[in-house]
Amino acid sequence: MVEKLRLMAVHAHPDDESSKGAATMARYVAEGHEVMVVTCTGGEAGSVLNPAMDRPEVLENMSAIRRGEMARAAEILGVQHRWLGFVDSGLPEGDPLPPLPEGCFALTPLEESTPPLVQVIREFRPHVIITYDENGGYPHPDHIRCHEVSVAAFDAAGDPDSYPGLGEPWQPLKLYYSHGFSRAKLMAFHEALLAADLESPYAEWLAGWGDDRPDVMERVTTRVECADWFVVRDEALKAHATQIDPESRWFAVPLEMQREVWPTEEYELARSLVDSTLPEDDLFAGIHEKVTA
Repeated sequence: MVEKLRLMAVHAHPDDESSKGAATMARYVAEGHEVMVVTCTGGEAGSVLNPAMDRPEVLENMSAIRRGEMARAAEILGVQHRWLGFVDSGLPEGDPLPPLPEGCFALTPLEESTPPLVQVIREFRPHVIITYDENGGYPHPDHIRCHEVSVAAFDAAGDPDSYPGLGEPWQPLKLYYSHGFSRAKLMAFHEALLAADLESPYAEWLAGWGDDRPDVMERVTTRVECADWFVVRDEALKAHATQIDPESRWFAVPLEMQREVWPTEEYELARSLVDSTLPEDDLFAGIHEKVTA
């Protein structure tokens, strides 16, 4: 019998859970574990990125539509889901960058944005939490704030003196970071596509990748085999129809090629209260022994 464990993934917007670590979550659900996605904002400021959904009635109802998309993605992945209820900050563009909107998630003080996540942690009692690295995976203000709130909540949830009115203290045992795009991964797919006489959408992207930019793989400690769940990941992505164009480069690499070339999703172990030998291939490494001891 496999001990049922609990995993929580904290994300900034609906669709982030399906583009970052979705196959990992689907694998753990299939193995009988409990998985919860926490979404910090409603994604209200997101643009319509799928031409087929770029219609007036969609733009007028973006908040409700994105909530529906998130519900469908959670159903596909088999995960529980909670909203924290903060307002999407949007991605500022221009030179100079415009100010962020008043009241948005990125400008909400940590002492206000941390308690709701602490409460959810104490209710769900996860053994492992995944969030973004300190760069947010990419420098969206909500992703960076998501990192900050997640780390603060990881530290506070087990402290009986912190937020005593928000449930019984619960200390998660491991905290992982997910990262942005890896040059090594993009190059592996690029070369595999060319070798198969297929067009690669990554040539220009790779050509503009500066030599001084480190690869996130240098920080990876944990690679989770999850190729059998890539198809579930893709269906969850497509559920976010306003954000994901099914003809886009998200789906440029055939699934069989992905399984052969890069069958894992990668994480960095940032905090651990259990013994685990690095590198790992399981986010619950060291926890089974702790829980059953």
